[in-house]
Amino acid sequence: MRVVEISSFGAPDVLRLAERPVPMPGAGEVLVRVSASGVNRPDVLQRKGYYAPPPGASDIPGLELAGVIESGDADALARAGLQLGQRVCALVAGGAYAQWCVVPVAQCLPIPGSLSDIEAASLPETFFTVWSNVFDRGGLQSGETLLVQGGGSGIGVTAIQLARAFGATVIVTAGSDEKCAVCLSLGAQHAINYRSQDFGAEVLRITEGRGADVVLDMVAGDYVAREVACMAEDGRLVIIAVQGGTSAQFDAGLVLRRRLVITGSTLRARPVAFKAAIADSLRSKVWPLFAAGKVAPVVHSTFPATQAAEAHALMESSQHAGKIVLTWEP
Repeated sequence: MRVVEISSFGAPDVLRLAERPVPMPGAGEVLVRVSASGVNRPDVLQRKGYYAPPPGASDIPGLELAGVIESGDADALARAGLQLGQRVCALVAGGAYAQWCVVPVAQCLPIPGSLSDIEAASLPETFFTVWSNVFDRGGLQSGETLLVQGGGSGIGVTAIQLARAFGATVIVTAGSDEKCAVCLSLGAQHAINYRSQDFGAEVLRITEGRGADVVLDMVAGDYVAREVACMAEDGRLVIIAVQGGTSAQFDAGLVLRRRLVITGSTLRARPVAFKAAIADSLRSKVWPLFAAGKVAPVVHSTFPATQAAEAHALMESSQHAGKIVLTWEP
């Protein structure tokens, strides 16, 4: 099979097409013929040498895909309500940049409604991440206010839609007026251009001094202090990436007085059982929202797999709003 592999750590041009043996599924796994693969920032970090695959995972990059189940554990498929020949999208710990990929059955989801494979491939990584961090870890409730840092990212456009669908008020930050407009069109009630506005002051103004109940942070670094200062009592700050650095200083007195929770997580290395529980929640609580028109994929660009380097260059430029997807010829 053809795959996109990392020839050495470095710039986007280290990505190259190569040939590998088609992997074989084991117990609890299926082999999926991949038609589209989502591109995500962890792929960029892996390419640069900063985010190694967890033990046992493929060294081929790619965390999400869509395609057709070709073979695998029949009993596991039956338990999951899936079958051979079915179109699915799936979250994987690696290996999605390939024409075939082995996937735990528990991490496969049927493609919602009439979505294309390209649209479906844009879903798993961000939907699993947002559900796990905003709803499970952050405990977002209807009527609360969510602050999303980087509203135009793949994570951001998913968080906006899900939070609105479940009755929350959504405030986002973005790096341009154009991205702010996209976020507003997706349902965010307020969008802050962080290049020209103080997001902390704006959050307090918008909430009339109350602050945000949940903050989804992909920046960390010096953002943490500013987030702590604009959070509501009993607020929850969930850090899922550290684009602004791993060190932070903040007012611990505010944490005490407002009873704040500062937490974070990564998903890639978590066990299959943990991801299976998220998949179950998505299937029962979120997948019906596609048919209801309350959520939809947001795909900014597609590239043939032969142009994976160009896809990564776009990802690093941050000039996109929504997801980037690679496509594979049959």
